[in-house]
Amino acid sequence: MNAIKETHFNFPGQTSFYKGKVRDVYTIDNKYLVMVVSDRISAFDVVLPEPIPYKGQVLNQIAAKFLAATADIVPNWVVSVPDPNVTIGRICEPFKVEMVIRGYLAGHAWREYSAGKRQVCGVSLPEGLKENDKLPEPIITPTTKASVGHDEDISKEEILKQGIVSAPDYEQLEKYTRALFARGTEIARKQGLILVDTKYEFGKAEGTIYLIDEIHTPDSSRYFYSEGYAGRQENNEPQKQLSKEFVRKWLIENGFQGKEGQVVPEMTPEKVKSISERYIELFEQITGEQFVKPGDQNVLARVEKAINNELSAL
Repeated sequence: MNAIKETHFNFPGQTSFYKGKVRDVYTIDNKYLVMVVSDRISAFDVVLPEPIPYKGQVLNQIAAKFLAATADIVPNWVVSVPDPNVTIGRICEPFKVEMVIRGYLAGHAWREYSAGKRQVCGVSLPEGLKENDKLPEPIITPTTKASVGHDEDISKEEILKQGIVSAPDYEQLEKYTRALFARGTEIARKQGLILVDTKYEFGKAEGTIYLIDEIHTPDSSRYFYSEGYAGRQENNEPQKQLSKEFVRKWLIENGFQGKEGQVVPEMTPEKVKSISERYIELFEQITGEQFVKPGDQNVLARVEKAINNELSAL
């Protein structure tokens, strides 16, 4: 299938190239970033061997939709989206923290809580909560942005003490994070979903704070289905999730969690197709829009042409 596994473009004015786990990022004239969202898929910090057709388009278009829907709250890095898999934006100096916000006790926060901790990133949690309970109010649990290895939990106090972010900037990041989460929660509610937790990344350019990277995608956020949530909590049943958890579950069931000596299970054409179809379902559930597959043209040629056309107009 016509999927983007990797790119090797060379654009006019290109000054650098960075290959992330799923994104290829080209710097142009030290002014713009061209982000190609590939169809690579990662789990447990490992890039799996087969790309997933349309996955990159799903993530890029969800992010574009929600960045546009929150531009009245905080300016964002996007200049244009010239192709379903591409976003071009302004270069910002990223803050070295990710702003994680949680409305429910799930995932990492639940694992900490169930281990007996009653503080996460310096935020106190009440006694008597169980997994996936709604928190009294959303909490911000920042992490450091590690250039190598895993991100680490950090408290607001430690961020300020270490001078990672200035006090005025951090206060603004918190305000933006809460406002974005409230907007995301409202949009999700209209789609029959609960925005459980998510992360935002911010950067600065010419003294202005911008929202950068993707937001509210199934790779950066956790969603529950609203219908049946209360009943499942009452009966101590797992919540029905909308995220890429299904990929992790398949890997775990087949003996892979990214640990040394473990081998990624075979990704047959049928398995790749089924993951692709799940990502398209995620897109339609989150956005309320029908997913439109581009034509059968060569995807790399299409992407390169769209970027060149856009760069010549900037």
